[in-house]
Amino acid sequence: MNRRRFLQTTALGAVFMAGGRFAGAQQASAPDLARFPRDKTIIIQNPEGVIRNPGWFNIWVNGGGGQSTGLQQLALDTLWYIDPDAGIEGASQNGIYNSLASGPWQYNDDFTKMTAPLREGMLWSDGKPFTSADVAFTVDLQMRTPGMIWSSTFANQVQSIETPDDKTVIFNLKKPNSRFHTLFSVRWNACWIMPKHVFETVKDPLTFAFNPPVGLGAYSLNSFDPNGTWFIWDKRPDWDKTPMGLVGEPKPQHAIYRNNISIDNRLIEMRNGNLDMIHDLTPEGAFSIVQQDPTTQGWFPSFPYAHPDPTLIHVLFNHQSGASLFGDKRIRWALALMLDARAMSMASYRGAATLSAIAVPPTGTHPRDYHMKLQDYLTNYELDTGKRKVKVYDPNIGMQIADIVRRQFGAAVPTDPVAVRNAFGYGWWKQDVAAAEELLLAAGCTKSGRQWMLPDGKPFRFNLMVPPDGVVNRLGTVIAQAWSQNGIEVTPEAAPDIRERLTAGDYVASVRWAIETFGGHPDLSFFLDSYHSQYVAAQGKPQAPRNLMRYSAPQQDQIIEKIRGTGFNDPRSLELGHDYVKYYIDEMPVIPIMSFNVFSVQSNRYWTGWPNAQKPYANPVTNWGNSRYILTQIRSAK
Repeated sequence: MNRRRFLQTTALGAVFMAGGRFAGAQQASAPDLARFPRDKTIIIQNPEGVIRNPGWFNIWVNGGGGQSTGLQQLALDTLWYIDPDAGIEGASQNGIYNSLASGPWQYNDDFTKMTAPLREGMLWSDGKPFTSADVAFTVDLQMRTPGMIWSSTFANQVQSIETPDDKTVIFNLKKPNSRFHTLFSVRWNACWIMPKHVFETVKDPLTFAFNPPVGLGAYSLNSFDPNGTWFIWDKRPDWDKTPMGLVGEPKPQHAIYRNNISIDNRLIEMRNGNLDMIHDLTPEGAFSIVQQDPTTQGWFPSFPYAHPDPTLIHVLFNHQSGASLFGDKRIRWALALMLDARAMSMASYRGAATLSAIAVPPTGTHPRDYHMKLQDYLTNYELDTGKRKVKVYDPNIGMQIADIVRRQFGAAVPTDPVAVRNAFGYGWWKQDVAAAEELLLAAGCTKSGRQWMLPDGKPFRFNLMVPPDGVVNRLGTVIAQAWSQNGIEVTPEAAPDIRERLTAGDYVASVRWAIETFGGHPDLSFFLDSYHSQYVAAQGKPQAPRNLMRYSAPQQDQIIEKIRGTGFNDPRSLELGHDYVKYYIDEMPVIPIMSFNVFSVQSNRYWTGWPNAQKPYANPVTNWGNSRYILTQIRSAK
């Protein structure tokens, strides 16, 4: 059946019968939705569009299938999970879950060998036992098969694999790497483990659809829309033989993931009881639904409602193609001091932004580990403009934005200083145009009328690449306006292909993100290791994630190399993280602005017990692999 007809005539797209069961006219290709009682079924929005190849479940190969259809959340599994928030108390330590692993990773002294102890009694969804052979096969097959997702990663790092018994796997590495375990540690996703007994019979893993998928998760596939707009999963009878089941019994008997839902329709569907979890809304849409529907909730109990993603939005300077513009840190700092954090917050998120003056997102445990601990350093930080030294940090900007939005939202805006800082950020740089001009002059720039000229005499002008729409588009537009108003001619350039152009280095400056952290753990290697100069592509060549600004420096390499030689949970890792933050403050290779706040909304009509800022046991954003733990904590609202 076509997608429009499905959304019009089935309960997934329109109406629930009073008895709480799905109903509606369906053609033969649609599942029998009457089999799914509403009080036993959770319905989740998947932010993916139409899945062009919905029968493709081979997640280890880019074959056009969906990834956040429930496949990576409910069906597959790997060794560890690192929650971007606090994690479930008693089930995780420092946000880390032992999943298929029975305990933490173990390295030898020089980090050239990693041992993973595995759980006993885990079963694949077809009843076969999980063993170390599955883990070894997963890595070996991908090393031997170029074109698979993790092929080059493993081939570059793994020398050999040992399986001394069914519950132990040992990786011998080609060179020291204290973060090798993160390849099997889910943040958003990770390397999922393959069922050896399935893939070893396949002639060509690059063309194998893996349909139906055989997994180690607590749910197995029921059915999916051949048109690629929904996927239905059933709780396994043997859910307690899965790592998820060891955390707790997942309460929904069925889970339905719906994709290709417009933002407006998400609101309608939740109000009609046809969605329990919305991945993301516009700020205006989130404000509207939580105010009009008392059964709905966001991350914060009041304004700003949104969940701060462990992803930092910032101005990226291309340090290759833009070297003549941004090669001098005084120029980069001048651009930062021309910006008004209040204007950026209001223009982008309507005030619901969580600001960050440092190059670490203000989410998860980072406010505790970085923002709070560095407040004195930031407050006392002085910048030499060439004429004077000036303190450039304002710790009260979050309070000021809260006061602004309070005029509209009243008591919905928190007043407690701690709550305000958690929601709006710990502060940002002062807008100081006089100091910015002193820095430009010190860097050799001159002014002709209102127009700033570069040291070579050319007008200081450039395009600022932004997404075609959304909050980051709004943010980029107001940034470009601020610079233009202060004599630097900047034109916002909306680029539908922004991801491809960032990878290709086909831009001079952009507003996007290249800093993504674990969130629930203070280690910064998830993004920082990729900043090493060894990974910087030559100009004109594609850049591997995540150093999209193509910035390299000996001081940065030194910090990264020290982290590589330090254990993941070693307190020195946090100290080195602070060194990185201070270095980025001095050099300003990017301008940090705010976390990527996601307006995830949940309905308490059928299910309750969702994570929130007071109970941050999981990330509520629906396409993350670790969102699976939510299903063990919620309960029926009836």
